[in-house]
Amino acid sequence: MSLIEKCEILLAVCAECRQRHTDMREQDREPDFFNEVKPYADKYHALLDEWAEESYEWIKVAKPKYTHPVQIETLTDGMKQFIVQSFYKKTGLKRFVQSIQSAEYTLKTFIDALEREGEGK
Repeated sequence: MSLIEKCEILLAVCAECRQRHTDMREQDREPDFFNEVKPYADKYHALLDEWAEESYEWIKVAKPKYTHPVQIETLTDGMKQFIVQSFYKKTGLKRFVQSIQSAEYTLKTFIDALEREGEGK
């Protein structure tokens, strides 16, 4: 799977998290940690770690103008948090949405950099 494909999957995860949080608030329920939260989080935390490692390597080689290692670290930490927070209705909406928007912006910027550098799909 290419780096761009991984970015697109992570963008889809952002949308899923936003929708899940809305659904959990509407349903007014607590998730089952071991059957709902942990399996989902483990799957995407592993993908995030893989994506981050490949992204760091790509940045070292391609030296893109507007993409830096600190962005990768910030995105990875933020997404790992909001993936889990999306299951809980008590998560504050404003900060949660801002975290997702930040991740989406970084992922889109990264995709643009990959495409500029000819990494295409």
